[in-house]
Amino acid sequence: MTVADESDEDLMARYGRGDASAFELLYRRHEMRVWRYLERNLRNRATADELMQEVWFAVAREAARYEPSARFTTWLFTIAHHRMIDSIRKSRRQTSLDSLGQESESVVERLTADPSTGPYAAAVARDQAEALIHAVETLPAEQREAFLLQVEGDLSVEEIAAITHTNFETIKSRLRYARAKLRELLEEHS
Repeated sequence: MTVADESDEDLMARYGRGDASAFELLYRRHEMRVWRYLERNLRNRATADELMQEVWFAVAREAARYEPSARFTTWLFTIAHHRMIDSIRKSRRQTSLDSLGQESESVVERLTADPSTGPYAAAVARDQAEALIHAVETLPAEQREAFLLQVEGDLSVEEIAAITHTNFETIKSRLRYARAKLRELLEEHS
């Protein structure tokens, strides 16, 4: 088994025993997913950057005590969720997204045309990506959070319910309403 094939849980155990290279690999695997989750929920790059540091400091602090009772990503996104909620409570205000960055594109890569097929396809893909991101921003906060945890965190409904301390059926409903609203908004855009 190569290092790239090693599970997150095994990497975390290695890091807990002092192997800094395991932490670096974990960080590279998950940094953008966590950052996008934070940035798209908070709509503020500076705050997302700050919270990213807090999340990874927490991972480093807890490494020696980490017990894999769930997937590493569930644990990681739980930390990110709690830091985000704390930040929202402190600020009690939200700012709008200043501009789309290159990090924004990965959520929609599966939904858009391959930009390498030509300039027209690249323009269409960019337009679709911007429409999707705008549509996600218009979702109610609870729906947006559940949707982003599923898409960015690659988490199951059960894991999202555990992270947000919300009923399983409520999360299913939020995801269903979020997808329906996104479909509606994207059809209007077309």
